[in-house]
Amino acid sequence: MPPLTYLVRRGVKQAMDARADLLVLDMKTDGGRVDVTEEIIRIIGQFKGQTATLVNDRAFSAGAFIAVATEKIFMVPQSVIGAAAPILMIPGGGVQEMPATMEAKMNSAIRALVRSKAEKNGYNLEVIEAMIDRNREVIIDGQVINRKGEILTLTDTEAARLYGDPPKPLLSSGTVENLEAMLAKLGFADAQRTRVEPTGAEQLAFWLNSLNWLWLIIGVAGIYIEFKTPGFGLPGIVGVAAFALYFLGSYIAGLSGFEWPLLFLLGLILVILELFVFPGTIILGLAGGTLMLITVVMAMVDRYPGMPALPTLPQLQAPIQDLLYAGLGSVVVILVLARFLPKTSLYSVLVTQSASAMETIRREAEAKNRHLGREGVALSILRPGGKARFDDEILDVMSQGDLIEKGTRVRIVGYSGREAIVEPVAESASAAGLPPAQRSA
Repeated sequence: MPPLTYLVRRGVKQAMDARADLLVLDMKTDGGRVDVTEEIIRIIGQFKGQTATLVNDRAFSAGAFIAVATEKIFMVPQSVIGAAAPILMIPGGGVQEMPATMEAKMNSAIRALVRSKAEKNGYNLEVIEAMIDRNREVIIDGQVINRKGEILTLTDTEAARLYGDPPKPLLSSGTVENLEAMLAKLGFADAQRTRVEPTGAEQLAFWLNSLNWLWLIIGVAGIYIEFKTPGFGLPGIVGVAAFALYFLGSYIAGLSGFEWPLLFLLGLILVILELFVFPGTIILGLAGGTLMLITVVMAMVDRYPGMPALPTLPQLQAPIQDLLYAGLGSVVVILVLARFLPKTSLYSVLVTQSASAMETIRREAEAKNRHLGREGVALSILRPGGKARFDDEILDVMSQGDLIEKGTRVRIVGYSGREAIVEPVAESASAAGLPPAQRSA
């Protein structure tokens, strides 16, 4: 099932980072989903060292496919492998017979996948296909290995039996008592070992990642409400928590580390600086928004050590699909919030409107009104942002788009966020002989 994909991916990446010589699958499985099997086979193919499977009791169906994707197969006593024909599961766990056309199509696809791995690793193709196709009869050295109408399943002794000239094992490289005995046969008796175990978080990651689009919608909606309301309250907390769940699922699934959430946080900080500290600079908001978008996509890209920096289109397909769903959903949610939320009783619960916050806003508004019309001198070139001195006070200011030279007298005519909007003082006002007190509010 899908959570096992996360465990295998984590183990393979850990092995690649450690430059391991051997990757071993300790297998006991009754099988599973075809799509998950294909993904696990693809993941194992990323490892460039030796690979081996220990059939530790049983490797039915999907387990047989995955075992064939490794270079060596060993089996413990009384273990079995095979019965790999695809079946159709129905809700509730029942098994239903496949329609003939579907069965033929599924068998063809599975046989092609497994055959390519079997050829690469030197396994007997007839044996592998007899595990999938009940119509395949296998006769080797005059002995009937599998009769037509049956699906091949082998015990450890049958899989290790030698046939042909020169003699070659039917499937297994040998029967061993345990993992230690298998490692000794492969020449790794004294090797340093790392065992990758399930943590239980793999199931959590599966559910988190299946709801990626929802976390993104909630995150965008929460941040949107927070930017539209004073203070920091529940919407901001919910938004940040939703993005945290998005990146947590990616981390547990073994898709990414902590680098992408940290870069997302940096992008969010740049956007906040653009909106509230340096409005009008554009570059901060553009850089922040681009960084946030890239991190959301890259956090779900399955990359392995040694891969090129730029992901391929197949790698981008799933995260971009989630992003498109989330983008459409976010637009709908924001439009609804903008139109209806302020009119509901829920709005007052969601936003922070404490007395201290409202008082701070009131004082800021009064200070801005007092500054309107005030004159000062530009301390730097305004293009459009910069600083200007007004008596003993230095303020962040911005022009209305025109470049204003350093030393020019300017007048405050409005505000954009916390920055005062200024215009050059007309020469005629100075020439009229008006006293300074009448030229400044």
